[in-house]
Amino acid sequence: MDFGVTSEDEAFRREVRGWLAEHVGDAGDRRDWERVLGGGGWIGIGWGVEGYGNRAVGLERQVVWAEEYARVRAPARSGHIGEKLLAPTLIAHGSEEQKNRFLPPIASGDELWCQGYSEPGAGSDLAGIRTEAVREADGYRISGQKIWTSLAHEADWCFVLARTEAGSRRHRGLSFLLVPMDQPGRIEVRPIRQMTGTSEFNEVFFDGAHARAEHLVGGEGNGWQVAMSLLGFERGVSTLAQQVGFAQELGQVVEAAVASGAADDPVVRDLLVRQWAELRTMRWNALRTLGSSADQGAPSVAKLMWGRWHQRLGELAMRVRGAGAAVGPGDWSAGSPYELDALQHLFLFSRADTIYGGSDEIQRTIIAERVLGLPREAKG
Repeated sequence: MDFGVTSEDEAFRREVRGWLAEHVGDAGDRRDWERVLGGGGWIGIGWGVEGYGNRAVGLERQVVWAEEYARVRAPARSGHIGEKLLAPTLIAHGSEEQKNRFLPPIASGDELWCQGYSEPGAGSDLAGIRTEAVREADGYRISGQKIWTSLAHEADWCFVLARTEAGSRRHRGLSFLLVPMDQPGRIEVRPIRQMTGTSEFNEVFFDGAHARAEHLVGGEGNGWQVAMSLLGFERGVSTLAQQVGFAQELGQVVEAAVASGAADDPVVRDLLVRQWAELRTMRWNALRTLGSSADQGAPSVAKLMWGRWHQRLGELAMRVRGAGAAVGPGDWSAGSPYELDALQHLFLFSRADTIYGGSDEIQRTIIAERVLGLPREAKG
């Protein structure tokens, strides 16, 4: 960490390292690991409140936790959508009943969430969604389709942005609903097989799915405000942890360049140094904006920076491998499992970095309209 480290912070870092060293081997499957984290009180440390089975710590210690977690390459999280996105949104906009109902099982790792935002034909344009939620006596009936829904195949709940006002357009008439995923015949999840061979993303079809009236967050018709608030939580401390992972990947690419002899090429050496320097720049930018809500364009600038950087790293990984980059770790003949090594996976998966989480086009529009004050783009 590059700011104000006290002896107490260093003691906390030692505590984190000790706990991870003791428990990271207990990971089991992803859901079991969430419960291990919850049992240690490590879920929800950045909520700013405690009392839901979590511990609350300051910004510096959140950074310590995130960076140490990344350094030991602890298992990928399946509960981060509930912890990092929904929970802060409920704390800001939810009722006391909603907080008491949903925050404890998130903090314990017992309930997993997915995000029902993007739709076919709308993509990153949230104001263009068409999923409808019709008010009934006991709640809402939801019909429509969401796409690129991360971890929907594992989730217990989904927060869904839907139209509750018939005939409304753009950001008007939207509501933010909490929807249980266990509704056979009313909710269907179809995994999307990616070119990496994995299926983290899904299509989700709602056919009369039910959401209870008390699971409406922020009031009917206020979904746009709630959704925009949630997007503000998507980046922050987690960006610094992400950069630790990036640094590890860059180290692998450097090792591959040395092993293949590509590191002797002055052009390749220049590209490797550029990746290193840009990663340092991203870190300083993240530290500069950490904890601040004054710069509305900061999250979009960060997304534009790391998305393109990560793609260039994947391309460089293939370049330093040469012809060997086309050869998998196993037999790629018909009928055999589709396997990739770490650098091949990096290259293929990073193709999506400029699309998911808000495409580059959307990020540039946000900067143009909200920061530079340029005229709003005409919408159909």
